[in-house]
Amino acid sequence: MPGRSTVAIHADRGIAPSRAVAPPIHQTATFAAEDAEAFARVAVDRRGHDFYTRYGNPNHAQVAAVVAELEHTEAAMVTASGMAALTTAVLGLVSAGDHVIGQKSTYGGTASVLLNLLPRLGISVTQVDQTDLAAFGRALSPRTRLILLESPSNPLLQITDLGAVAGLARAHGALTMADNTFATPVNQRPADVGVDLVWHSATKYLNGHSDVSAGVLAGSAELLDRIWDVALLTGAVLGPFDAWLLLRGLRTLPLRMPRHNANGQALAEALQDHPAVGRVHYPGLTTHPQHVLAAKQMSGFGGVLAVELAAGFEAADAFLGRLRYARRSAGLGGVESLAVHPASMWRGMLSEQQIAESGVPLGLVRLAAGTEDTEDLVADVLAAADSVK
Repeated sequence: MPGRSTVAIHADRGIAPSRAVAPPIHQTATFAAEDAEAFARVAVDRRGHDFYTRYGNPNHAQVAAVVAELEHTEAAMVTASGMAALTTAVLGLVSAGDHVIGQKSTYGGTASVLLNLLPRLGISVTQVDQTDLAAFGRALSPRTRLILLESPSNPLLQITDLGAVAGLARAHGALTMADNTFATPVNQRPADVGVDLVWHSATKYLNGHSDVSAGVLAGSAELLDRIWDVALLTGAVLGPFDAWLLLRGLRTLPLRMPRHNANGQALAEALQDHPAVGRVHYPGLTTHPQHVLAAKQMSGFGGVLAVELAAGFEAADAFLGRLRYARRSAGLGGVESLAVHPASMWRGMLSEQQIAESGVPLGLVRLAAGTEDTEDLVADVLAAADSVK
């Protein structure tokens, strides 16, 4: 099988063939058919690309082909954002009366789906400690239809045993769906260990340039067809130009991720013994309580780390203010380094009780290492830590 870089560049070659080396942007809302029979056929073609752009577009199909190959899944589909991917999938797979299991340590948007959206739709939810495999087993019930996983988790960088949870779910007739945004298919492929669906905020590493909002789902064609039926109704369609930009970013994903991995590791090692730092959360550190599991299911540990400033909330804010290269932003995964203070950001998403229950310390800063020169980033974060010591 070809390598990742070859896949990222050539996996979509047979879709909407063109003599242009860079694929054309199919900036059209609708497509013409040659006759009535062809029109009727494309009108019911799930995840097609030549009927109406809400149904699909050649640029969508090109992205999907590359993502599916990278994630080792049968198929993939795109949405307008990572949250659109998550909500569309959940709405396509569960109904009133069903039960969903989620993690306590998870992205704030995912937490809002679990705690706010699903209960309003008559779907019960249980959140578990993802580091406790037995907790997933205890939470399973005859009504469980879906388990939402995220590894490494945002922002605590906790690890879930993806293969073991997938096995538990399969034995109980439930599906698993994993957020692979932090790891990317370069560092981790959940489908290889039995996870049914993989989703990404493609806004992050898959695009890699902080200029697109997009989401992707990867899994079996049967599951994606069910989700696609709901996607038609929700209308969370990705624009053709954004899909083209996402495809361009995917071409260099296997080249960018090794630098993100190296920078994340270097920053974690540089900060873990600094007197201003209480703790560094990064699965690549041997001091991480789940380092062995992370090394088992990941080939690289990513560019995101979480740093707890020992002096708390004010120290975290001061640390961010002193950073020269990492800009204060809620994003991650771009070529530029970014940093955020989750306790500040999540005040607009979650209640104070939910923030407390998430286990996120008030002095925690999430650093997303870009692809800058490693020595420049290390010097920058050490100077910022020195300033708040």
